[in-house]
Amino acid sequence: MIVELVPTTHTLRIQQEITFINASNDTLSSIVLNDWNHAYSDKNTPLAQRFSDEFYRGFHLARDSERGGTSNLTILNFDKLFLSWNRTTENPDLITVDLRDKLMPNQSVTLYLTYFSKIPSNQFTKYGYASNGNLNLKNWYVTPARYENSAFVKYSNCNLDDSANGTVDFFIQFKIPKEAVLTTDLVVTNQIEDKAQINYHLEGKSRTDFNLFIESKSNFISYQNDKNEVITDINSTKLDTIQKILIINRIAHFVDEIIGAYPHPKILVTQTNYDRNPFYGLNQLPQFLNPFEDDFLFEIKFLKTYVETYLKSSLRLDPRKDNWIYDAIQMDLMIKYVEQFHPNTTMLGKASQFKLLKNYNLATLKFNQQYSYFYMLMARKNLDQSLSSSKTELIKFNEQIASKYRAGLSINFLDKYLQNGIVKKSIQEFYTLNKSKQTSSKDFESILKSNATKNINWFFSTIVHSRELIDYKFAKVSKTKDSITFSIKNKTDLPIPIPIYGVKKKEIVFKDWLDLKECDSTFTIKRNQADRIILNYNNEVPEINLRNNWKKLEGFFPNNRPIKFVFMKDLEDPYFNQILYIPTVTYNLYDGVSPGIRLHNKTILDKPITFDINPAFSSKTNNLIGSGALIMNENYRNSSLYTIRYALSGSYFHYAPNASYSKITPSVEFRIREADLRDNRKQSFMARQVMVNREQSEINSSDLTENYSIFNFRYSNSKTEVTHHFSSLTDVQFARNFGKIASEIEYRKLFENNRQINIRFYTGVFLFNTTNSDFFSFGLDRPTDYLFDYGFYGRSESSGFFSQQYIQSEGGFKSKLNQSFSNQWMSTLNGSFNIWNWIELYGDIGYLKNRHSKGQFLYDSGLRLNLVTDYFEVYFPLYSSNGFEPLQNSYNEKIRFVLTLSPATLINLFNRKWF
Repeated sequence: MIVELVPTTHTLRIQQEITFINASNDTLSSIVLNDWNHAYSDKNTPLAQRFSDEFYRGFHLARDSERGGTSNLTILNFDKLFLSWNRTTENPDLITVDLRDKLMPNQSVTLYLTYFSKIPSNQFTKYGYASNGNLNLKNWYVTPARYENSAFVKYSNCNLDDSANGTVDFFIQFKIPKEAVLTTDLVVTNQIEDKAQINYHLEGKSRTDFNLFIESKSNFISYQNDKNEVITDINSTKLDTIQKILIINRIAHFVDEIIGAYPHPKILVTQTNYDRNPFYGLNQLPQFLNPFEDDFLFEIKFLKTYVETYLKSSLRLDPRKDNWIYDAIQMDLMIKYVEQFHPNTTMLGKASQFKLLKNYNLATLKFNQQYSYFYMLMARKNLDQSLSSSKTELIKFNEQIASKYRAGLSINFLDKYLQNGIVKKSIQEFYTLNKSKQTSSKDFESILKSNATKNINWFFSTIVHSRELIDYKFAKVSKTKDSITFSIKNKTDLPIPIPIYGVKKKEIVFKDWLDLKECDSTFTIKRNQADRIILNYNNEVPEINLRNNWKKLEGFFPNNRPIKFVFMKDLEDPYFNQILYIPTVTYNLYDGVSPGIRLHNKTILDKPITFDINPAFSSKTNNLIGSGALIMNENYRNSSLYTIRYALSGSYFHYAPNASYSKITPSVEFRIREADLRDNRKQSFMARQVMVNREQSEINSSDLTENYSIFNFRYSNSKTEVTHHFSSLTDVQFARNFGKIASEIEYRKLFENNRQINIRFYTGVFLFNTTNSDFFSFGLDRPTDYLFDYGFYGRSESSGFFSQQYIQSEGGFKSKLNQSFSNQWMSTLNGSFNIWNWIELYGDIGYLKNRHSKGQFLYDSGLRLNLVTDYFEVYFPLYSSNGFEPLQNSYNEKIRFVLTLSPATLINLFNRKWF
């Protein structure tokens, strides 16, 4: 390539010559080229869809000048004749070039390309141009796709760093302004300067990719060791050069000894690569709160990024289909490194020494034990995925965290089971094989099986290629002074070996592996003075549940876990029954500020059965109030019905001055998901019986039913992304005095011009109704909320500030109209359209019918400040069935607001991109 940078437009002028050698046994009539920079060209590419799936708005809202793409592309053959080429709508970042003559095996063809490559802003992926003009170039050029199994690998850019490029020899002349500096992991063979430019001659052999930075002032530092040249800009202001050299050399030698020699003379370890794939845990706290020493922080950051770069630059795997091998080797190396050089480091570092944290399991766990907890986090949610899943199929939390950690745990488990360095030897053989050919996971599997002295078919069939869970427990245990007789129950019927430990006062006195034939059988071993036996004590096996893995051999109650009270939150401790407590403050108009305490057993990992009790003190009534729930989740692993949730909940608060209500609700909910876990569609069926006991209130009519019981069935179906949202809800209710059915459909669309439209349709009808009030009627602008589902702060108020709280339900009107209820049927249409950023125009129309009266057509309109949709909004009515509302009395009382104070609800808003 001959490349020239145009700094003012962040564009590269490229002249390119590709000599393609047909190394297959097939005859080719076309060649596929990867043009991943063109994925930034518009808002409908697979990359744009990926951003939308993960609720990232930045790309859709960006200006055209901030996006990238390839333009003015021409392709000629060696006779300088134009070749036809095309892109598809599904894969606009792939180019299929039609050859004029068929390309036979072992023959070559040369293509001549000219094009402009517009570099995108780095705000989307951290690759591209920065606001200061610096460039971090990635996937900026056109290159041949990988060819295997008689076909080109056609992958689009999905921001996963997994381009399936063919192996290439690069020869590049790169021209940049004289005041700029170029940094790359290619070899600089020559450097020619003139008055305005520097022309770098770059070379790289047998590579699939490379890194290239252009900066006004280089932030990189070069470290030369006896292995190769290491160039890095990993941030660490508190370490001197000598400290960094010692750490870098130790890591370089460790990785070289475990895997093999790095095949290129230079390796570029960048802060960008770390920021894109950080070590989760270390990156969550601000610097002044970080519990780890500066040298350890730098070491872990550099180790993770170094190993990732090392593997991606060396292995010739398909990085999308066989990504688990990259993850397995990388994380296994990190586990081994910490075991060797930092064996006593805990998950919380020096913070573990604080007396306030002494009671937390989180503070006592070793650094490497966090990997199994991150995996279990997703497995307990029934959202884990098989290791062999394509990288594009993984939900974000699995792609960046849980699947990575499980892959590392799994290969580390196999290493400890096989022993004798068999896994290390196999990795080295596989690494060597990659120097001579393209490889696949089958090659890795073949090498491992050939070196193993035991049958390891279970490792690939169960751990790699399935999402089956592993869970063992003790069935029966008996002991004498010298021996222990026990049987092991394999709860999931998978033939996975498991280690058993004998422990005396936290010291290991024996360890044995229970092989496949021994599982689900009874056997006897020497006791060696052990006071308890524990399965999988050091988490070698990625199990789903560690709470059933131990038996005490002393004491009258061998399985009695003591209760441990823990403040706020903690990791699950398998040796205790944890009860977590946290002070709470709730508020509503009738209870006032209500301090309380929440007691629950919800650790960071989900449990099959949870309880949650929150008693509080009502400052206005001087009474105890509160809520509680008991929930049981039953997960289904291989079904679209993935969870059934059984619950019994109750609450006691005041709904009006000096008038309380109690609510008891048994319920069952069936949750359904798509086969593709990345699909944001969610469906559920719920049936519940809502039993309410209400004290009579002075401000409400005495003819209302104080006590009632309602059967409620709901079906919901929703799919939400940045660019569009669709949801539907069907609600059926039956009580002694009425029966009703209602349906709601909501649609939200973000257009390419960044205009957004929201439409909601609601209709409801009474099947029968013998009530004498509007308490159970459909509400036009505000429901009576007789099911007590909504978070109203002043639910019985008809005037004043608290009556202005708006929760979108039933009719969905914002203006308060004279006819606000319907006891027969009602249909409404709500809509809004943004006119500038978060300022929108809204309008509602509806038709309602009451018994013994004519139907009424009603409407309203106004301005909506949509600051955070469904969480913080303000509505200013303008024109409605009441007339022009700003000119009417008490306009300030007509303004409506949406305000959500629940921290859990807001946290879910920011966590949704992960799950």
